[in-house]
Amino acid sequence: MRVLVTGATGFVGGRLVPALLAAGHEVVALVRDASRYDAPEGVVVKEGDVLELGSFEHALEGVEAAYYLIHSMGSGREFAERDRRGARHFARAASEAGIERAFYLGGLGDDRDQLSKHLKSRREVEHILAAGDYDLTTLRAAIIIGDGSASFQVVRQLAQRLPLMLTPTWVETECQPIAIDDVVAYLVGALSVPETAGDTFEIGGPEVLTYREILEETARISGGYRPVIVGVPVLTPRISSYWIGLVTDVSASVARPLIDGLRNPVVVTDHRIEDLVPLALTPFETAVRRALGEESSPDADERVEQEETA
Repeated sequence: MRVLVTGATGFVGGRLVPALLAAGHEVVALVRDASRYDAPEGVVVKEGDVLELGSFEHALEGVEAAYYLIHSMGSGREFAERDRRGARHFARAASEAGIERAFYLGGLGDDRDQLSKHLKSRREVEHILAAGDYDLTTLRAAIIIGDGSASFQVVRQLAQRLPLMLTPTWVETECQPIAIDDVVAYLVGALSVPETAGDTFEIGGPEVLTYREILEETARISGGYRPVIVGVPVLTPRISSYWIGLVTDVSASVARPLIDGLRNPVVVTDHRIEDLVPLALTPFETAVRRALGEESSPDADERVEQEETA
């Protein structure tokens, strides 16, 4: 199948492209600057930007399915407007091109909760994409554990650099992190399962942890100690984001929407995807060790064997 991957240079897209190739698909990668993209052998590279009409539509020619993996969280306060505009442009172009299926990786969170601006934007993009003339499959995930994940970068650097942390009350919020290998496996696997077309699924790893436990376990795995974590009610998301911007390499503009979203429990309540795309899910500790470079990920062939025997 000829498949388009937008956001091919990103954290998820950069891993999805070779996984799709390994699964036997013809891959087209949409990037803004082809000269800065080291494409795997066999990938067709197209240049364009979904924010600019007329610049990217050619990449959809002959495409049967497309992955939309673009978000503008690092662009500052206007990220929601940029995400909205990009999704509208893509939905219209993909509909006109006649693609059959589209895939989107959104965020976990109950619509009945007061979602953060970040999660609201993800949900809005999901609704915009769903209005297109194709079958949209949405996978919703919480923190993705892997090297290059902004969320995990915050966790890792806090855990490694601060033996004592004063945190907001969100430290006791429950989360269901998932390994990047499992996210990619779900994205690839869903493409070959017709029952996933036109539906929304929740994905998560095998453990539900509080953010306190995530920080403590990451510190233990990476440094052999457990930090002292004290939750206090006076730290607002704005103050927390500035603090994280000072302590970690993540900018305050990225940290604030991430921190704001930590007040929302993000736990899988719909497990249907586990029957449709069965995986041997990666334990949290293994995912962290792989993200830290202490343990390698299984290659595509080995992963398939694990899933078939699980």
